[in-house]
Amino acid sequence: MAHGIDPVDFGGEVAAASEAPADRVLAAINRLIVILSSIALVISGFVLTYSVIVRYFLKYSTDWQDEMSVFLIVGAVFMSAAAVQAQRGHIGIEAIVGLLPQRVNRVRVILVDVAGFAFCAYFAWKSITLLHEAIVDDYHSTSTWGPPLWIPYSLMAAGMVLLSVQLLLQVIAGLRGRSTAE
Repeated sequence: MAHGIDPVDFGGEVAAASEAPADRVLAAINRLIVILSSIALVISGFVLTYSVIVRYFLKYSTDWQDEMSVFLIVGAVFMSAAAVQAQRGHIGIEAIVGLLPQRVNRVRVILVDVAGFAFCAYFAWKSITLLHEAIVDDYHSTSTWGPPLWIPYSLMAAGMVLLSVQLLLQVIAGLRGRSTAE
């Protein structure tokens, strides 16, 4: 179980454990997305800091800053979800892991991955339909800035598709008896 801030290593254990080309491709995509998501979070921090300074010192109203920060954060969270799952870096309760036999734990992990895949695949499908509606019906935010909503919806849909693919690859690896990062 990870505590605090742990370095993310995409090269070692996961790459060695998974030899399939799909695993290597997704690992490369995840590396790029983690970098871009990190940049998006830093930009969001700068935008929010700018907003606070402009509101407090210059007494200007700010409309676009909050919404842009939300778009950047939502994009970073959804797009990096597959990279976090690849490292099994999600919050997990490991109290029973030590109590269960290794074989039972392997089955438990596969069942959790199957359930996660089912949920995320459904979420991805609904995100794609929401993205389609936003494009076809030209949805825009109701703020005065009014950016098109296909932007955050596309990030959400892409992130959920990547997360679904990651979970599917983990299910396949579990069924083949290969270990993944835990």
